[in-house]
Amino acid sequence: MEMQAKGPNHYSLLNVSRNSSPLDIKRAYKKLSLQLHPDKNPNDPNASSKFDRVKKAYDVLIDMEYREVYNKFGQDGINSSKRFDETQFFMELGVFYVTWGIMAYVLTLGKRSSLGRQWTFTGLIVMLVVEITLMTSQGSPFPSWFMPQNTEYEAVWLLHTLFPALMNGCRSIGSYLYVDLDAQTRQLLLALQEQNKDILLVLRDVQIGVQNVQATGGGGGGGRLATAGVVPPVGATARATPTGKIKELQDRLQVSNSTVQQAVGQLKSEKSNSNFGFYAMILGYVAFSYIFSS
Repeated sequence: MEMQAKGPNHYSLLNVSRNSSPLDIKRAYKKLSLQLHPDKNPNDPNASSKFDRVKKAYDVLIDMEYREVYNKFGQDGINSSKRFDETQFFMELGVFYVTWGIMAYVLTLGKRSSLGRQWTFTGLIVMLVVEITLMTSQGSPFPSWFMPQNTEYEAVWLLHTLFPALMNGCRSIGSYLYVDLDAQTRQLLLALQEQNKDILLVLRDVQIGVQNVQATGGGGGGGRLATAGVVPPVGATARATPTGKIKELQDRLQVSNSTVQQAVGQLKSEKSNSNFGFYAMILGYVAFSYIFSS
């Protein structure tokens, strides 16, 4: 496992848990020192280095102050005599998470990555809360049964190591599950527009046919009413005739067609605006990197 590159785990070396008392640590060290002492293992060329690692682990864990530093900052914290400083901790935390936040935002630009961006930032926020909880708590916040030989430092290191894989996984799954609702709406509106055009053409042909029938003596609705001795109602207009009804339907379809055209144009303008924002973000990121690298 890559965690071995961070150095050996002192609790694992002594075969004790995070909550072991100094007496338990002394007993474990005494048992291992007798087993691994170079005089007891003359045929093992690595006996001396094994014994030194156990002795080093004992020296760290038996001292409660060193033990607290080791739990929070690892062996590097022991080597550099590091102590918890709240101001320095939050500055380092801010630099780390702002950097990863910008990188995650840039790598998840675009509509297809919107779902993955939400998941990535949710994971980043959860990781931030967990890290603050681990590093600012007195003692170990873990239950005794959970990772009994691992420290807070190793837990934070593991979170930092796994975050790039989480971000790439969120991007891939989010892109796979993404559904472009704007594109579907645009296609439906265009199909509706074409359907309205076909209906208008058919109605125009019907209107021409009705006008031809009336012109050749077929008679309109008003003529038939007069022949039957029925007086048309007051206020009746040409809209009451078949030709008028068809004309009214044509007007409504034309209004609907213009509304569809406006909706399609609005979707296209929103798409162009989103593309502009995408390229503006890339240019801003390049300028940001240039300013801080110079």
